[in-house]
Order: sequence, then C-alpha cells, then structure tokens
Amino acid sequence: MAVTRTEKLPVHVASDVVRVRQVVRAWAVQIGLNLVDQTKIVTAASELARNTVIYGGGGTVELESITNGSRRGLRLTFLDYGPGIADIDRALTDGFTTGTGLGLGLGGARRLSNEFEIRSQPGAGTTVRITRWT
Repeated sequence: MAVTRTEKLPVHVASDVVRVRQVVRAWAVQIGLNLVDQTKIVTAASELARNTVIYGGGGTVELESITNGSRRGLRLTFLDYGPGIADIDRALTDGFTTGTGLGLGLGGARRLSNEFEIRSQPGAGTTVRITRWT
C-alpha cells in the first residue's frame, strides 16, 4: 500500500468539525469515490471529529490518500489525548453513551467504513483509523 498525499487538521472546536467534513468531502471527490461512498466517509468523519472534540478534549485528524494496486482509498486517523475508553466493545455497542448523544457514533463510523481500527487506553487517549476504498 502506498500513501500518495497526507494532510493533518486540528480538531479542537465545533468549527473544526465543519472544516473536517469539507476537507474530507473534497478529498473523497478527488480520489473518485462515488456519491454514496463520499457520503459514508464524510458522515463517519463527522461523527469521529465530533467525538474527538466532545469526549477526547480535542486532537487531530490525518488524511491520507492511499493506493493498493488499482484501488484508491481515503484513510483518516483521529487522535486525541483525552481520558480514553475503558471498554471499547461497550463503546461500540449502539445506544451506549457517556454523554447526551444517541450512542451511535463509533458503531456508525465502523459500519460506514471499509476498514475500522480503534486503540484506546484509559488516561492516554484514543486513536481511530477508518478507510473507504473506491
């Protein structure tokens, strides 16, 4: 797999979530994702950016345009240094929330992605990586 382009964006406040959505959509169009896949990756990115701000206390997202043979993809890595997630399996369960949301963010992002990876340690933050392929 080859990385052909990268960009890192701050994710600290609500306006950063809007910026992430805009940049992810532009990249998705540029690599040739169809409208349905564009919508899926933008929706997943929005959920993860929002979680980064609300639960992680802010962080970053790294966008990577990747290729694997003739396939092109968009990989997003969200990183925060917040309180972390004590029980990842529970956090991925629809309806579970530690806040006021519906508890669909992480599980929804996983369903909207072709690849999903999460690492978290209480007290040390969370990293979520998603990929959508053409």
